[in-house]
Parts: sequence; structure tokens; C-alpha cells
Amino acid sequence: MLSEPRAGRLAAWGNALLAGLVSPDDAVLAIVGEDAVHRVEGLPGESAPVGLTLALGRLRTLGVTGLRLALPAPGHPLGLSGPPEFNARALDAEQAVVCYGVSFGLVPEVYEAGPEGDVHVEVVWHVLPVREAPPADVPSLGEAERELAEALREATEVLTRLDVAGSGPVAEAAVDAYRARAERGREVLAPGYPPRAVRVLELAQRVGTLIVVATESGHGGAVSASEMGARREALRPVERTARRAQVAAYNSVVEERERGVR
Repeated sequence: MLSEPRAGRLAAWGNALLAGLVSPDDAVLAIVGEDAVHRVEGLPGESAPVGLTLALGRLRTLGVTGLRLALPAPGHPLGLSGPPEFNARALDAEQAVVCYGVSFGLVPEVYEAGPEGDVHVEVVWHVLPVREAPPADVPSLGEAERELAEALREATEVLTRLDVAGSGPVAEAAVDAYRARAERGREVLAPGYPPRAVRVLELAQRVGTLIVVATESGHGGAVSASEMGARREALRPVERTARRAQVAAYNSVVEERERGVR
């Protein structure tokens, strides 16, 4: 969770574009980020991969009015609605975008190209049919915010109980350092998102960062394999909560539109 998922950028900036809040060039620039190029394959009416600008325009013409994020993990199809073929591809990629208004989904496939020392990243988004059904296990923003506050307390208590090095002020400093590196030059979400969504996403990323710090900052007092396993097991529900909240934040504008808030 230290870096924004590509599917998150596509959902956030795609929603801003669909709402007329950003230009196609600005949306594509934000979605591509530090990658070299993004293409979209399997778009109806196209026999070959096309650029993001054309693809986003075509999706709008086809009736897409919003984009949702999915962040599935083994045993947790978060944000997915089927069919199994799409879910399997999304699970393999650990992320996907599900269209609202038309039954399509997009799954990224990442390639590295170029000689050693000058490697660049190319992304191909595969357009696949999805099932019209509510996305799995996505909470409301309010639910996500409450769950995250509890998860942050639980994570701190777990790390302290397991005597993990850096579960106090040292961890807080590490979290701040991780966030500073991850957020340098990055805008949270995109134009059109409510402040609460930004707040929930930032807290979800903070909880996710704490988990990374816990697993990368050395063994601390948990020197045995069983104690390390206990740490991972104890933090699993915290990580699940953070992923759910992240999806809730990215999907908030679509959920509000569906409820008629906007």
C-alpha cells in the first residue's frame, strides 16, 4: 500500500474525466504516472490495442459513467462481482477496474522493456466482460473510517504485544518517512472526490504502511518462526481492513452517484 495501485489511478482520474473535471491529456498523464505507456486491449470495435485517450473516450460513448476499483486477495474478492474468468485475472493482478453503466472490467498486465539500466514499464489493460452485481465486501466511507480507527489501534497493540521492534515512536518515524517518499509529487485521489474520501485513503495508506514497517523492520522480539507467523496472522485482518477502506475511498464518487447524492 505504499504506492498507489495503477487501477486506483485509472479509477480516480477516469472518474474525474467522465465528470468533466479534467482534460483527457491531464487524466492520461496522471494515470500513466512514471510508466512509459499504457494501452487498452479488447475494447469493443478495436482489433488492436489503443491508447488511453481513445479508450476512455470510447468507454464513455459505450455508456460508462463511472469506474470502481477492486483490490482482491486470496480468499477475499474485494470489489469484484464475477464472472470467475474476470475474477481470476483480477486476483492474479491483485487489482482491477470495474465499469459502472456498462458490464466491462479492465485488468492491468505489466511488462518491463529496454536494456539493463534503462528499463521502462509498459502496461496493457485487458477489457473483459463482468457480471452486473454489487461489488463484494466494499464498505461505505463512514464504515471504512470507523473500521480504520479501530484497525490502527489493533495494529499498535499487536506489535507491542509481540514485542516487535519499532512498534512505538520509531515506527511512527518510519511511517512518516515511508509516506514522504511515497507521496512526493503525488496528488491524493483526483478532482471531484469528497474530502472524507481523501481522509479515509490517507488513513488506509498509513495503516498499510505500518504493516509494511512491521514486516520489514527486523524481527524485534519475535525471534522464532512461530512468533513471526503469529505476527503475520495477527496483522492479516488489519491489512484486510485497510484494503477495504482504500477501495471505499476510490469508489466513493460512484457510490454517491448511485445513491443520488450528486
